Amino acid sequence: MSNELKSKKRRVTFTKVILALFAAFLIIELIMLPLPWTVASLRKENPESTALMRERTRKAISDGTPYRIHRIYVPLSKISDSLVHAVIVGEDGTFFENDGVDWYEVQQSLEKDWAEKKIVRGSSTITMQLAKNLWFSTSRDPVTKMNEIFAAYMLEHFLTKDRIMELYLNEIEFGHGIFGVEAASEAYFGKPALLLSREEAAKLAAIIPSPLKHSPGSGSRFVSNRFNTILVRMEARGW
Repeated sequence: MSNELKSKKRRVTFTKVILALFAAFLIIELIMLPLPWTVASLRKENPESTALMRERTRKAISDGTPYRIHRIYVPLSKISDSLVHAVIVGEDGTFFENDGVDWYEVQQSLEKDWAEKKIVRGSSTITMQLAKNLWFSTSRDPVTKMNEIFAAYMLEHFLTKDRIMELYLNEIEFGHGIFGVEAASEAYFGKPALLLSREEAAKLAAIIPSPLKHSPGSGSRFVSNRFNTILVRMEARGW
């Protein structure tokens, strides 16, 4: 057999391997993604639990530590406008304009991660964060990120922006066993989420990226910096 023929066979074999790996990747993606009717059911149904809640519970059991989930579902009309605004400017400034994925942020994140040779920058929209909390793990690997993107598009297709925001605010983690803004508002400020002031709302929104390390009243540099940034952004938008 000539060297040219051997080289051609190696190229064909390599192509087949790549295609097989890509097909396997797509199959894994499809298996991990929520079914369309599961997403559509969220139009009217509230999930009993989320992947994040189950992950936290398993971790607590493994560690032998007590863990109780505290969550109180409330409609969007029972949540302070200031809190909605604070979360938007803190987590996803183009929430009402984007289609579930902010590709500019994704690009910036990839460039930053590549430069640092590790995952150092988040790029998840509110819709992607909701998808992650509902169905996936806290892992930040590329496969999970792709799952978030696909699931985010499904959420945007089946649900309204207001419903996505309502689900997000009722599922987001705010501390050890504390999920949703109503439970967080009661735990940290002793009042319902509807009555949160602008400053209290900004403090709650400030801890969303790291709710197990920080609390609204911790006074840490992290919380203080985010709190001030959120207030400035709200002011800039007339909020």
